[in-house]
Amino acid sequence: MIETHDDVMRQKNLPRVGQTVRSKKYGTLWRVMEKREVWQHTSDDPETGKPRMLPAIYLSFWKVTDNVLPGVGKMLGYAYTLHDTTFETNWEVVG
Repeated sequence: MIETHDDVMRQKNLPRVGQTVRSKKYGTLWRVMEKREVWQHTSDDPETGKPRMLPAIYLSFWKVTDNVLPGVGKMLGYAYTLHDTTFETNWEVVG
């Protein structure tokens, strides 16, 4: 099966732009400001030695802070693929 960006969004249950997530480690709230379809490098094909890339979804997060306009302040960005558990481990969708 060839993976697509739609598969990543659907199977990972990633939030949409404008939704808020909570950091499981710190309890801070972050808003999703941007979503991009990107390609993430992975290990080379063991048989041919050719480089491989996986579809990924890049999400940009803005730390929600009182009395601060959206997009001003701390921002983070991560790319998520079907082969990692970093979103489920670190974030919880709250709204």
